[in-house]
Amino acid sequence: MALRLTPTSGAPGEASPSAALGNILPFRRSGAEADPPRRIHLSPPQLAGGEMQALEETLRSRWLAPAGPIPRAFEAAFAEASGFGEVLATSSGTAALHLGYRILGVTPGDEVWAPSLTFVATVSPAAQMGARITFLDVEPGSWTLDPDLLRDALAQAAREGRLPRVVVPVDLYGQCADLDAIVSACDRWGVPVLSDSAESLGAQGRGRAAGKGARLACFSFNGNKIITAGGGGALVSDDPRLITSARHFSMQAKESSPHYQHETLGYSYGFSSVLAAVGLVQLRALESRVAARRAVFARYVAGLADLPGISFMPEPAWGRSSRWLSVMLIDADRFGADREVVRGALEAVRIESRPVWKPLHLQPAFRGSRMIGGNVSIGLFERGLCLPSGAMEPGEQARVIEVIRRLARA
Repeated sequence: MALRLTPTSGAPGEASPSAALGNILPFRRSGAEADPPRRIHLSPPQLAGGEMQALEETLRSRWLAPAGPIPRAFEAAFAEASGFGEVLATSSGTAALHLGYRILGVTPGDEVWAPSLTFVATVSPAAQMGARITFLDVEPGSWTLDPDLLRDALAQAAREGRLPRVVVPVDLYGQCADLDAIVSACDRWGVPVLSDSAESLGAQGRGRAAGKGARLACFSFNGNKIITAGGGGALVSDDPRLITSARHFSMQAKESSPHYQHETLGYSYGFSSVLAAVGLVQLRALESRVAARRAVFARYVAGLADLPGISFMPEPAWGRSSRWLSVMLIDADRFGADREVVRGALEAVRIESRPVWKPLHLQPAFRGSRMIGGNVSIGLFERGLCLPSGAMEPGEQARVIEVIRRLARA
């Protein structure tokens, strides 16, 4: 039977490949006889085994609300996993950041400094609190907040009498920021550090766990993270006073009284027992998940690094990334296709990939915010592509690699 070859199309409603890519995309038989390939997601939730049993036991216990023994058991387990002495589990990573800003005293008009290359949740709570956001560039060796740039900017701000209320480094895509250098620069001027470690549970920097060394650190258990509870987050510290204060605010700032007494206003940011039960099971798999993600990254390097114009997110000698996401850089002139052509080709065969974070100083929501530096962040956004990094069969990762190799200039 004669075959008619046609480019693979995406699922209904998904982007179709450009006609210009028709001669380099994988082909399949046309008609109903050919099933579309299974979609490969960027970082889908992964079960560890035991979640269903934990949920059944939680439901039978009737502890469903953010109270009781299960959230506290999760907090104790997370303290051990993260290396911090004090943990408050929250309804989301963004809630944890909001509480961090609150207890560090951010008020309207204060300055908050953070890298531009990050997800909006890093600074959105501070902006919503009325703070002015200053963005800083990242260093090319780690893609995280540039300590030298920060040090110079703080010295200038001190001379001008406009030091920030808090500096928020970000552990990006599983890679820790250089907290030793960042905290040292901030300590000179008495500026506290709140680490956004939402993406980097299981990573290490200078032999310490992600966020360790900051006054406070925040984590996320969203569905795409290396450890997920289906949602939730955590605010952590080695200062019990800070977490005690955060816990008070997370429970609507209720005072100890037989009636509802409120001296100030708080939030409903508790972590439910249901999510905590899932998270407890997930935490047991943390080390194996890190090893698996690092193996995914290594296979991408082995399969693509020989191509002209292809490089990968570096890992500084002082850090050990969890490789939550495997991130590739594309030099279009050398490779023969730019980032968007590669992303479109992957999407055409039902493979999800995402551009590197668009720098926040380029986002309309932050129009007018101050930016210090920026060329590194812009260049990474223009050339960076996050590849599928979750649990994949070997053949599925080979599909990703094959599509990219087909696009390379001969």
